[in-house]
Amino acid sequence: MPLTDTAIRNAKPKEKPYKLTDGRGLYLLVNKSGKYFRWDYRFAGKRKTLALGVYPDIRLKEVREKHEDFRRLLAKDIDPMEYKKKVKAEIHAEVTHSFESVSREWFLKNKTVWTEKHAKTVIGRLENNVFPWLGNLNVGAISAPVLLETLRRIEERGANETAHRVKQICGQVFKYAIATGRAERDPSADLKGALSPTRAKSMATITDPNKIGQLMRAIHGYEGHLITRCALKLAPLLFVRPGELRHAEWDEIDLKGAQWKIPAEKMKMRKVHIVPLSSQAVHIFHELQPLTGSEKFAFPSLRSGSRPMSNNTVNAALRRMGYSKEELTGHGFRSMASTLLHENGWNTDVIERQLAHVESSTVKRAYNHAEHLPERRKMMQWWADYLDGLMIC
Repeated sequence: MPLTDTAIRNAKPKEKPYKLTDGRGLYLLVNKSGKYFRWDYRFAGKRKTLALGVYPDIRLKEVREKHEDFRRLLAKDIDPMEYKKKVKAEIHAEVTHSFESVSREWFLKNKTVWTEKHAKTVIGRLENNVFPWLGNLNVGAISAPVLLETLRRIEERGANETAHRVKQICGQVFKYAIATGRAERDPSADLKGALSPTRAKSMATITDPNKIGQLMRAIHGYEGHLITRCALKLAPLLFVRPGELRHAEWDEIDLKGAQWKIPAEKMKMRKVHIVPLSSQAVHIFHELQPLTGSEKFAFPSLRSGSRPMSNNTVNAALRRMGYSKEELTGHGFRSMASTLLHENGWNTDVIERQLAHVESSTVKRAYNHAEHLPERRKMMQWWADYLDGLMIC
């Protein structure tokens, strides 16, 4: 007798599992853990059982429709169980091979070595500019013209630089897809020259020694708050990134040893970085210590000692001194130091290590935060003396 919805609903578990048959091998298996639709059939002389769903997640009408579909496959000499496995594998591949899925997998594997800010920028660019159009596509099936169409949307709103950045990110995702066997090539490589060129940007800086001397005199004559004045004096001496300077903590600074050891999590490249302190830098920190030495941050916010100073504090001080953003920024002290140190014959490797520029080539030796440290100490003291010399010229 065929099954009915009422019979299925009223079926109660017994001491042992039992079956309620519907005909042609279809039945409901009832046990203490639930009610399961099953189909027994024979293929290539072997008896097989195919699971068709769990009641009440699937109803009798739906099960009978699936049963008929599978019977048609069996009539064509296709094993329903193998067919079901193939479809399931295809669905799984469609999900795990989508551009968005591969991108998020690549992102999770790389975010641990990025700063939090950079990680947010990367995933934000993908979520806002790529996933809505390419997210559901198979990563291995995306062609150069399809990728270009997505990048053109970014260009059309005037964000040329963002379009180039997104292209670079997509290229890294495609390379990851190739490495994990989900794509055969990187279509972004075929787009060289296809995007509108961007105007090269460089951080505003000053490299003329005479003008640097004027700048140093202006810095030492700055009459703002002591915390800002000390940060402003240290910026050209240490030439670290502005974010690294304002997040400096007293626990990281060894004034007796004349060095500042910045933890990896604060560095752009997630590598520990040592900044040798010249005698001038040590003197400035000693000047600051009575005011903020009991705080966590060497340069705390004037509003709250629990937070570092604003990321715009040094730039705002430069503006008050009369330097426009086209002339000089806090980041520009790095370019200033790099240019003048190279011009004065210091070893490039020593300069690059002090700038915390990590070599990207896997052939080069592993990054060592103490590498060239003796030479870097000499260089940092020379640089401080050189700036003093320019100031009094």
